[in-house]
Amino acid sequence: MGRKSVAILDVRTSEIAVVLGERGVNNTFVFKASKTEPFDGYDEDGVFYDETALKKAVASAVSATEQICGERIREIFVGVPGAFCTVRKTERTIGFPKKRKIGQAEIDMLFNSGDEPLEGYRRIRAASMIYTTGDNRRAVDPTGIASSVLSGELSYFYCKEEFAALFEEMFSKMKITPYFLPAQYAMATYLIPSETRDEGALFLDVGFLSSSVLVLLGNGVCAQKTFWVGEGHLAEYLMEQLSVPYEVAYMLLSKANLYAKGDVGSKEFVIGGNSYDIDMGQLAEKVKDGLDELFCEKIGAFIQDNAGRELDYKPLYVSGEGLCGIRGALEHVSKRIERVCEQLAPDLPYYNKPSMSSRIALLDMACGDSRKTGVLYRLINKFGG
Repeated sequence: MGRKSVAILDVRTSEIAVVLGERGVNNTFVFKASKTEPFDGYDEDGVFYDETALKKAVASAVSATEQICGERIREIFVGVPGAFCTVRKTERTIGFPKKRKIGQAEIDMLFNSGDEPLEGYRRIRAASMIYTTGDNRRAVDPTGIASSVLSGELSYFYCKEEFAALFEEMFSKMKITPYFLPAQYAMATYLIPSETRDEGALFLDVGFLSSSVLVLLGNGVCAQKTFWVGEGHLAEYLMEQLSVPYEVAYMLLSKANLYAKGDVGSKEFVIGGNSYDIDMGQLAEKVKDGLDELFCEKIGAFIQDNAGRELDYKPLYVSGEGLCGIRGALEHVSKRIERVCEQLAPDLPYYNKPSMSSRIALLDMACGDSRKTGVLYRLINKFGG
């Protein structure tokens, strides 16, 4: 693997993807190789349905990526999905004998003061929401400010030990060293500009079987919750309501248009050699009902629980593969939760789809981590992200 090349593993609920690339000019990327493999996913308790199939999918994707680019992967950054990741928010204050200019050493001391173990988890990252100095100045970055006191609202990201151990065992056989990144946090910080996050922001990642919603402030996360709901569950809901096979219900999601006035009456669809007459008006209404029951109630309750975080009138930024293919879905969710919903995707040619957000965001974060101070940085797992 070249010095500038970075490999990432994106673990979604229906597929895994290995991407090898490097940073280009003007924060673009040079993609050297990628390979996607389907797999059975995991359940709501964060347990993989078939570990053997998962290992085969990862090994196949890694091998294919190496063959395509002709490079040996020696290190890989693994995205940890929300079902295997938790975030702890804390406030910490440290003092110094006398006023001094704040630098990286002082910031590291602050983060170290809040580093607490969490049973069954390992810490994989830490980030700051906001810092406060002794004269009550608030700053996203306190570097260079003179103060005898430094306080911070900090976020610590933890990965389930079982998840980390599984992938460490998997990659040890390939002689690859894995590092772990919080996937939804990577997506949110890549897709939402820092100036927007500094004022507080809401982010929703909708996948095939699970969805995660985050409250962001500065470079940190105030709150994060993962729901066992996604595009697959919406298709299952439609299957039950329309009495059609699952494969038919899943295909119909892409045919629905929730707010098309002229899209009424029945249409014939031939799927798998069988013909189905579908009332398009009924289809749209059933999809809306499914969105209400599965998504809107949960998202609305989460936002209400975090209403004290200056989120009034803030839009909900949405990405991931789960809702992007359903015409009118975001408009419906926006109406139900009484909040503007804005779809986000990477601003890159050929990769400008919400379904590409997680792998591009992980590549962006991995490139940033790899560049900071190389291997030494990652070995000591330095604070202050």
